Amino acid sequence: MLKIPGPFGSGNNRYIVGFDLGELRSGISFMLQDGSMESVSAVLGEEQFAIPTVLAKRLGAGQWFYGAEAVSFAEKEEGILVDHLLSRAISGESVLVDGNLYQPVSLLTLFVKRALSLLNPVGSLDHIVAILFTVDTLDADHMRVLREMAAGLKLKTDKVYFQSYTESFYHYMIGQPPELWMGGSMLMDYSGERIRVLKMATNPNTSPVVVYIDETEYPFSRMPRTNIPDEDYELRQLDQAFLNLCEEVLSDNRPTSVFLIGEQFSDTWMKQSRTYLVTGFRVFRGSNLYSKGACMGLRNRLNATEESKNHVFLGNEKLSSNVGMKILRQGEEVYLALLDAGVDWFEADREFDLYLQGGNQVEFVITGLVKGSSRIARMTLEHYEGELSRFRAHLHLADEKHLEISLEDLGLGRIRPSSGKVWTEMVELD
Repeated sequence: MLKIPGPFGSGNNRYIVGFDLGELRSGISFMLQDGSMESVSAVLGEEQFAIPTVLAKRLGAGQWFYGAEAVSFAEKEEGILVDHLLSRAISGESVLVDGNLYQPVSLLTLFVKRALSLLNPVGSLDHIVAILFTVDTLDADHMRVLREMAAGLKLKTDKVYFQSYTESFYHYMIGQPPELWMGGSMLMDYSGERIRVLKMATNPNTSPVVVYIDETEYPFSRMPRTNIPDEDYELRQLDQAFLNLCEEVLSDNRPTSVFLIGEQFSDTWMKQSRTYLVTGFRVFRGSNLYSKGACMGLRNRLNATEESKNHVFLGNEKLSSNVGMKILRQGEEVYLALLDAGVDWFEADREFDLYLQGGNQVEFVITGLVKGSSRIARMTLEHYEGELSRFRAHLHLADEKHLEISLEDLGLGRIRPSSGKVWTEMVELD
């Protein structure tokens, strides 16, 4: 059973949410306290998990629509369609709609609010204990926009998290039977005019077991328009192109399972390629893996499973090194862990006080989780004479590979007033 902490009590109507916020399509999954997980369908009674990430405004009125209804409304020329909401928010440029300018983050927030209304049959949004948004890329620009969007939602919970699609794939897979991923797994995401391939592998020789996911993008043809004279020929060409791609990416890699993500994968054109895949691999197809992976990643944050405790994922957005320092405690030198490998770089933050006396150097131990080797990063405090003083240390990551360390001289009250000096050092990580 899922144990959900927080201020919402222990009622059975509490739940957590995984929100796949895609550039073209989005999706929502939720998990109840009994551990059961489902995805929300945009159409009642059907399994339509993909929600077009678009809005439409009624001409001359303040009425907005979202998702498939927005697309339909715009096709009838009764409204103006606003697409690419996430990339517009990243760019920051105001959007002109029906003669008015709108802030792009506000439009993105409106879409997410409307999409979350699909959860009303599950329970009040006030009963959401925690929510995790997963996106294609998780860099500093995305984090800035996502945090602003999340604040605009005004949810009752402050447990709002973010992770990349790659990490969502990781959390989804380690929640599956080990025979599906211990020998490797591959995901192929067909969106727009590219196929993104994620290859997951483990290194059982480390403790915890390190999980790697290699990411590669391949240009790929767009699905042909329907009802054109040479549609059958174009579909056969698409099938052959995908078969060639499968043979290329699987020639030196034989994963246990293959996952096909995206609405553009279809039995209408996958003939030879499907035969090739199902003959040699366990193949799964769907559109809600990312939202389910977001839900499972959130569950692991709140109440880690044994698999998540025993494995660590080192993706591009993860801290790949342990950071600590050796200190004297009751006269004995001990190691103080400060930052742990495997956490998101934008969440890696530590502040603490320490006493220094003698010398003007502070040493930090950097241990790469992959290589297992340690090195010392020395920070020199210029013009500090080494007298006993209390310092406030603050460690955080400026980006995925750079650790910023600052030390502020707090002094010792009346014995030694603070100098007010702050020393800052940037350390490059492995």
